Amino acid sequence: MSNTAISVKGLEKSFKDHEVLKGVDFEVKKGSVFALLGSNGAGKTTIIKILTTLLKTNKGEIEVCGANLRTNPEQVREKISLTGQNVAVDDILSGRENLDLVAKLRHLPNRKEAVEDSLRRFDLLEAGDRALATYSGGMKRRLDLAMTVLGSPELVFLDEPSVGLDPEARLALWDVIRDMVKAGITVFLTTQYLEEAEQLADRIAILHEGKIIVQGTMEELKAILPPKKVEYVEKQPTLEEIFLAVTVKKGAE
Repeated sequence: MSNTAISVKGLEKSFKDHEVLKGVDFEVKKGSVFALLGSNGAGKTTIIKILTTLLKTNKGEIEVCGANLRTNPEQVREKISLTGQNVAVDDILSGRENLDLVAKLRHLPNRKEAVEDSLRRFDLLEAGDRALATYSGGMKRRLDLAMTVLGSPELVFLDEPSVGLDPEARLALWDVIRDMVKAGITVFLTTQYLEEAEQLADRIAILHEGKIIVQGTMEELKAILPPKKVEYVEKQPTLEEIFLAVTVKKGAE
């Protein structure tokens, strides 16, 4: 049985006369986190839309979870889930009702148990009956992810999931992604935060002007540039370090 979750060869995509993807190749291993980096307009979201069957390619051979994307898109959809840049939740419903709606759409057995387990897993049990209008941005993103992994998909696509989150919520999101991988879910992540990719990804690819210009593990990417010698200076704490220190201290008081 293949250990490959995604195989992309020669992917090309154009919108009228504008060529967005110009021959993209990469592989994603099962049970790993693959991070795709690139500036705005590089084509990251276009790749995700293609891999999740929302866009058709002009050219390329693609397999997702063992299924040919062109000939078996329905089989691909059964095995994947997607969290986009914008949180896709219903603010009128409660957290529990949002999850129950997704469970119904996916025809999950033991729907009530699955919803309760998901609320507990994503630390939303106490807020489960509250309307989403009362949720913070971080809580909405956690609910969005809970809805995404409901039903245990093989592969989850996360398109810049931490955009707009404060530092504490971003770190909590990273823990959720790590837990997803521990549960055997493969994660395809796009991000503009280099630290996020460094913390989470097993392999990283950099997309520039429609082409992947480099890819590999963090150690392989570091080996591209020679190490630099620097003089020792006293390091000042970063704002994130200060934020975490004072919030942990306050929580312990």
